[in-house]
Amino acid sequence: MTRINDRIRAPKVRVVMANGDQLGVMSSREALAKAQSLGLDLVEIAGQVDPPVCKIVDYGKYKYEQAKLKKQKSKSATRMKEVKFRVGTGQHDYNIKLGRAEGFLEGNHKCRFVLQFRGRENAHKDLGFVVLNRIIEDLKSMAQVDQPPRLNGRAVAMILSPLPAHQRKRKFHLFHGELMEEDDFETDEPHEDDIPDDDFVPDEVPDEVSDAAPEAAAEIEAEASKS
Repeated sequence: MTRINDRIRAPKVRVVMANGDQLGVMSSREALAKAQSLGLDLVEIAGQVDPPVCKIVDYGKYKYEQAKLKKQKSKSATRMKEVKFRVGTGQHDYNIKLGRAEGFLEGNHKCRFVLQFRGRENAHKDLGFVVLNRIIEDLKSMAQVDQPPRLNGRAVAMILSPLPAHQRKRKFHLFHGELMEEDDFETDEPHEDDIPDDDFVPDEVPDEVSDAAPEAAAEIEAEASKS
């Protein structure tokens, strides 16, 4: 709880102005009188030190700025995300997991990668390092190693942190777990098989040709009757 004005109990305080100017140590009563003479408040900003530090400010404005600053810090706070693997994780699942990891890194979150061993896999823990080193290589355009792969009991783990935003380039564009190359995002050009051929002959006979067929049949029938 922030103490202000006559709620400040310390007999002496160190006073600071809103612009940062130091007024030195004085009695709480003298500091409060100084604040009131300026039409401002005396706000305790560091009560744990001796003497406590107080600032002469507009308390309403100070409270608003502090709330805004707290909100910004909370919004930009880095969170730790975790992605788990197995020695036998298939390519399809591997792509999906790295696609999600890229999403976390894009959101400025650190990623902890954990590979757990089960049963006979514990006899081949070197395979865990192979997988994690592969992840480092595949995500090198998005992240840097914050903590290298380390063995901890039945698991090996590492932590990657995101690169600066302007250096990031996603690799794992996914569609149902399958990697999509950059070319897949381009507009498809007409294929040569889709272009009509000028020499193309339709299967159906034009109406003017088909209308002549009955006349030809009649002539053939007349010749047959004469013979």
